Amino acid sequence: MKAIAILIFALLFAGCASYDGRGLRPGASTLQDVEGVMGQPAMRWQDADGSQTLAYPRGPAGVHTYMVTIDKDGLLVSLENALEPRHFARIREGMTQDDVLQIIGPPFPGWTVYFAARDELVWEWRWCDDWSEPARFNVLFDGTSGKVRSTANLTERQAVSGRGDRRSWCSR
Repeated sequence: MKAIAILIFALLFAGCASYDGRGLRPGASTLQDVEGVMGQPAMRWQDADGSQTLAYPRGPAGVHTYMVTIDKDGLLVSLENALEPRHFARIREGMTQDDVLQIIGPPFPGWTVYFAARDELVWEWRWCDDWSEPARFNVLFDGTSGKVRSTANLTERQAVSGRGDRRSWCSR
């Protein structure tokens, strides 16, 4: 029984350690290292210069999507959380769904909603704002063209239940 408890603890610890790619080093870690630590990405893009971008969403309860850049030689260039205001600010009216995916990664499918009356598709991500408040970032697409109409951002207190301090859910 003790051996099983130790094994479960080790697996849980390993899962936590790989959440954000801790231990990976730009210029030294390889694509195989990244996949060994973080698992298979949810999405992968081949860039024109031969590099690759990998997306690791950690939702719905998680508040990060890690975007990993691997150069053409298979070495880690960068690993960063895309669910940050500076990345949200890059999303502009008229962008395609693919453009948005490459900036902040995929939304949680359970929070994707189509509103027929407005012919509008809404994608949603959970993230932690600058005040360590859990928040929801939304991208609103025209349902016909698939192009960005606008974005919206609300704290969970505003968007979900309106009560309670959830700052302990965010750690920075």
